[in-house]
Amino acid sequence: MTRFQILACAAVALSVPASAQLKPISRGDYLKTVDGHFAGADTNHDGFMSKQELIAQQSRDIENARAKVIRDLTTTFNKLDTNHDGKLTLQEYLAVAPAVRTTESVDQMLGRLDTNHDGKISAAEFRNPEVAKFNKVDANHDGIVSVQELQSAGAR
Repeated sequence: MTRFQILACAAVALSVPASAQLKPISRGDYLKTVDGHFAGADTNHDGFMSKQELIAQQSRDIENARAKVIRDLTTTFNKLDTNHDGKLTLQEYLAVAPAVRTTESVDQMLGRLDTNHDGKISAAEFRNPEVAKFNKVDANHDGIVSVQELQSAGAR
């Protein structure tokens, strides 16, 4: 990959908001963006980018990226600073902590684990699904889950 291609890709990545990067883009639209960056960097409009133009464009891209980071951090800080005193207290910071929730209710857990339907979960009933999970990951059934088996299980 040439330096121009690397700079063009970096410029495109830096110029597009993070949320927009997750959306599909057609080849034509992508090339319009790349061509627009080239045209913006080719300040003397001779159809080529000189080293000086690349340096200048790189500086602009870095400054634009830095300005965006500062804007985003400032926005986040202002959201956290609920009393708008320019300082974050521990309470303000912790107030945005996500709620911790269970993935299933007690009734759901009882229904899943209480295999003999006696309204209680025995040690064996609690253990059996976990042993099944272990056995599923232990692909070679040697009684040891290796790093490779963990990685393979994570890819499923």
